Amino acid sequence: MQSGELAAVDAERFRRVMGHYPTGVAVVTTTGADGQPIGMVVGSFTSVSLDPPLVAFLPDKGSSTYGRMGMPGRFVVNVLGAEHEALCRRFAGKVEAEKWSGVRWRPSASGEPILDAAVAWVECALHTVYDGGDHDIVVGRVTSMDVGDPAMPLLFFQGGYGRFSPLSLMAPADDDLLKHVRIANIVRPLMERLAEELGVECVAQCVVNDDLVSIANASPPGSVLAPSRVGARLPWVPPYGSLYVAWSGPDAIERWIGKATRERDVSRAHLLESLERVRERGWSLGLVAEVHREVDQTLAELSQGGYGSDAQRRLSSLLQEVGDLYEPQDLAPAEEHLVRSIGAPVFGPGGEVELALKLFDFATALTYEQIMTYQESLVAAARQASGLVRDALGPSRAG
Repeated sequence: MQSGELAAVDAERFRRVMGHYPTGVAVVTTTGADGQPIGMVVGSFTSVSLDPPLVAFLPDKGSSTYGRMGMPGRFVVNVLGAEHEALCRRFAGKVEAEKWSGVRWRPSASGEPILDAAVAWVECALHTVYDGGDHDIVVGRVTSMDVGDPAMPLLFFQGGYGRFSPLSLMAPADDDLLKHVRIANIVRPLMERLAEELGVECVAQCVVNDDLVSIANASPPGSVLAPSRVGARLPWVPPYGSLYVAWSGPDAIERWIGKATRERDVSRAHLLESLERVRERGWSLGLVAEVHREVDQTLAELSQGGYGSDAQRRLSSLLQEVGDLYEPQDLAPAEEHLVRSIGAPVFGPGGEVELALKLFDFATALTYEQIMTYQESLVAAARQASGLVRDALGPSRAG
């Protein structure tokens, strides 16, 4: 082969090799000449430029749907979520009327269809069309965009559809989380190792502005559960957050206890005893009850509507019911126990608790011996994490 010549690439081999690269899935929508909506599935949507804001998709020149679109002056790219495989297959069909039957959508400001189910949508004015072999490269200038129903995306990989299930996820580094996100990033390899060795979810939590915030997640290999805890904020009120208070001074302890006793009839002595057990053990334990389902639902409502709602009062009542399930005094060795979480503290250079590492999603009830095995592995990892954090922050940067 002479210099400058290109070897022929078999089309089937091209597809097979490129199939190892996963793509997202989107539906490009526009309005036809007859005023009816048109939609086509693409796996080639990509951002192009930030200034000006440009995106692109690459339709097959032989696509009948693309042919019906003509050269759309405006269009919307609707990003599909992991639960939308059926919707994707519908829009991959040939008959336009069947695609839209029963599908909920609304017009954009310029009248182009936005799918109600879209994870995110991007509206564009046509910018440029380039020749891309048997495909066109359609570049659009973004005129408006938004997140619709935030969820894990639908992926296309090696001829099939699937979902993104990360083994590790970090919360966005908002200003009030920057230090904690940095620390979580330091200990994340330990979290991933724990999740793999123990076969459970490992979550890093911190306290920010009187909230317990889950800022990092590691799931065991093969897990099908989305890391929905990441980014979740819980009110830092008893029985939650004992790991952050057990090693604090009297003022912090009294403030934490006061959050409970102001809202409901909770024994101050009971809470002090629970903190003492956490200090003595060096780890935290929460058991499961049916009421936790309602607790989780209420917390989900609060994450959307803030704490000034009826959900806040309902949560206060529910927490009274679960209080005895946290830091139990005795575990019967002969019985099995439904465990919600096991936690251990990660200390900073000044002896303060910077993070809590917590294990969740135990597949079955645990014996006393199994609980001890989990906590021993977790506490050992938390001690190692504390060393890494102290080395990274140093005494002069402990604040």
